[in-house]
Amino acid sequence: MLSVKQLAKSSRPLVAGSVRRSAGRVVVRRTELGVRTLQTQTIQQTDRETITRLLYSIGTKREVERYLRIFSSSSHPSHPARFAVIKVGGAVLDQIDELALSLSFLYRVGLYPVVLHGAGPQLNEIIEQAGVVPDYIDGIRITDAKTLQIARRVFLEENLKLVAALEKLGCRARPITSGVFTADYLDRDKYGLVGKITKVDKRPIEASIRAGALPILCSLAESEEGQILNVNADIAAGELAKEVEPLKIVFLNDKGGLFHGVTGEKLDIINLDEEYDSLMKESWVKYGTKLKLREIKDLLDHLPRSSSVAIISASMLQKELFTDSGAGTLIRRGYKLFKHGSIEAVGADRLRQVIHDRDPDVLSGQQSVAGILNELKKTPYTIYGDEAFDVVAIVSHPEGEVPVLTKLLASRNGVLNSVVDNVFAAIRRDHRRLFWTARTSDDAADAAAAIARPGSEWHFERADGSFTRGGRSLFWCGIQNIEDVEKNVKDLEAKGRIERAYLPVGPSAPPHRAPPLNSVRSYSTFARKNAIHIPGSSRGYATTTAPPSSEPKRLALIGARGYTGRTLTGLLSGHPQLDLTHVSSRQLAGSVLDSYTKRRVKYSNLSAADVQRMEEAGEVDAWVMALPNGAAKPFVDAVDSGAQRRAGGKGSIVVDLSADYRFEDGWTYGLPELYGRSAVRHASRIANPGCYATSAQLLLGPLVKAGLVPPGVWPTVFGLSGYSGAGTVAGAQDAAGRPTTEPKVSPVSLHGGVRPYALTDHIHEREAGRHLATLLPAALGSEMKVAFVPSVAPWFSGILSVLSAPLSRKVAAREVKALYEEMYAGERLITVGTAVPGLTDVENKHGWTVGGFQVHSEGDRVVVVGGLDNLLKGAATQCLQNLNLALGYDEYAGIPIA
Repeated sequence: MLSVKQLAKSSRPLVAGSVRRSAGRVVVRRTELGVRTLQTQTIQQTDRETITRLLYSIGTKREVERYLRIFSSSSHPSHPARFAVIKVGGAVLDQIDELALSLSFLYRVGLYPVVLHGAGPQLNEIIEQAGVVPDYIDGIRITDAKTLQIARRVFLEENLKLVAALEKLGCRARPITSGVFTADYLDRDKYGLVGKITKVDKRPIEASIRAGALPILCSLAESEEGQILNVNADIAAGELAKEVEPLKIVFLNDKGGLFHGVTGEKLDIINLDEEYDSLMKESWVKYGTKLKLREIKDLLDHLPRSSSVAIISASMLQKELFTDSGAGTLIRRGYKLFKHGSIEAVGADRLRQVIHDRDPDVLSGQQSVAGILNELKKTPYTIYGDEAFDVVAIVSHPEGEVPVLTKLLASRNGVLNSVVDNVFAAIRRDHRRLFWTARTSDDAADAAAAIARPGSEWHFERADGSFTRGGRSLFWCGIQNIEDVEKNVKDLEAKGRIERAYLPVGPSAPPHRAPPLNSVRSYSTFARKNAIHIPGSSRGYATTTAPPSSEPKRLALIGARGYTGRTLTGLLSGHPQLDLTHVSSRQLAGSVLDSYTKRRVKYSNLSAADVQRMEEAGEVDAWVMALPNGAAKPFVDAVDSGAQRRAGGKGSIVVDLSADYRFEDGWTYGLPELYGRSAVRHASRIANPGCYATSAQLLLGPLVKAGLVPPGVWPTVFGLSGYSGAGTVAGAQDAAGRPTTEPKVSPVSLHGGVRPYALTDHIHEREAGRHLATLLPAALGSEMKVAFVPSVAPWFSGILSVLSAPLSRKVAAREVKALYEEMYAGERLITVGTAVPGLTDVENKHGWTVGGFQVHSEGDRVVVVGGLDNLLKGAATQCLQNLNLALGYDEYAGIPIA
């Protein structure tokens, strides 16, 4: 295998001739600009193709091309910095030629990492030469004016050295030594001129990438007043990653990874959700290692689950990025695994959906979902998977017989993140012997399909032996004796446990050993007693989320007469997959629903008995209850009753817009921006939050999570809503004889003013307090109370909420705003601004807007203003978000946002 230096040597003539000298030849007088541009593009394309072919020497062609596609698609012109943040340790800068070669390889294949470097060893050397003794408190360098003066000079010199080394290789690079990080003093009396980053401005970085240059940053920041401050490079890289949300965060060091403190072996992969707690209890995990793991976990907790951290040496960067086996230590959040012995324990609806969407026999029409589930129940079985259902596997294991892996259903995300490897490893821990089958012909699979499921080599690498005929393969592991294999195959055939097409038909076609393929690392992250080693287990990366479903589904709406029901039907008209098939209103039965434009739908008057019958027959996939408080229960009970009579259990999704189920433990509270999306994705009963309660919780969430709301006090929210929030009553019939609706509170009755109501004990107080309590730091207890005072105003829709909250410690307004920016970063329906939101900022808008951050002059009270449209984000838009998540669609499908 070629090293990076050998690759570089073979590519240097290309770099010098094709880019630099050829570029010189391109700039010829009297040549048209269009010709020069075409020639330059041709050179760049040739350059990329050549480097790509060189990368094949460190991994298979399929591996390299797969990761190139993934990384190339990670960035977008509006977000060009989402490939990777690479933090370069000071010790690595001493190997600047090696570092420059590795970075230039990425540049040549069209990838633009954001590079940030430290310079600790270089700084120590110069400081000691100047007669200054380095001093540290809690591992933080004490930085006085003289130290900072030297540090600034060292950082600028090292930054320019790296830029020059890259430019020498024909790789455009731009030094960015200021303007990105804004900081406050960490503790001026204690640490001196050391900063704590409060803001990251990514515009200079994105401008560099758009101009075709690698951005090279150093870890210096400025205060609001312009004072230069020293910041820790690891922390700066973490704050930068939180801002740009890259696929990869890479820490380059001279060791090339993290190592087991007892055995000395390198840790290949750490799945934090599965292993963090046990790893932190290991006796050898202490001091710097413990701090590093804690910082990385905190970083990944703030990033999408698709992000991951790699710790690697500069010379092995390409192998880490472009091969399954990797080279350093990969750290990702991962998912916790489950195993259950019944369909009900897994969730029949969810399992049925996975089989429907992924099983090749179902997709080809050879089997039905019901047939697979009925067949499953004939023998004892165990269902394995991860909590996100990216991989579901089923093992049949009758007493005294060899176990058979009957289903291995993985999403694209499950393959790329190696969740499939972790699930397979869990199966092997339980079953020493195992048979399974797979279709191993690649003729019908294109490149995208190859990513979406384990390829044939995945199965061969994990098997001790196999038999293949006509693109169908039988695999086994844990059986070394050929006579035992033949005996088990005959038994499987006699009992019909494996389809005959996969089995050897006689001695003329004996099973054979699978040939060894490229050696890759095991799934294990650190040494465990009695751990099963799975040969050839490859690693993969946390890179993308599973693609949303595109399957059309049917929705029924109960209670469509009011403002919210009509608003929701209007949104459903633009939904690409959801079809509104039933709409129920006792007063409007027989009338045509004019707000739904996909097709002609008439109002019906569905009873609870009708709902039960429809659910039992599987006529709809989801129900929305848009009824007054206290009216939904008979219909929800009818859905539950009908579902119990359906094969498989739970039945359809139910979203309730009333307050009836917002306090029920068996229901999922659907506020995705605050309490996460995972629970909603796996829920079948979802309580849509109230409009006032949504705004109040989004206002308080960042403060509660940061521990800034002192225990025992009641923060107060004053809410002002348009009169549509009060609901409707039946009105007179129109000219066609149809009943109409009128607002409960008319603008005329308000006489141009506002009307406070429900001044204490409003239900939204209890709702907001109950759910916000889940965000409280453990030290502050588990109970949260909120004071809420609503008023109705003479405009139609739109809520403005003013929060006034005591603070547990003194903070500046900019720190408060930073909390909101951090917590709601990347949320497409949330806008964090500076000015106080007005009605025009929220009316007819699908999101929530916050601004007006003010802290009292004594620093002990904060006021923040937020707002939303009560019929949209406060009701219908949020309902559609929850439906989309629960049904497997893109969260924002049907929501008209930019």
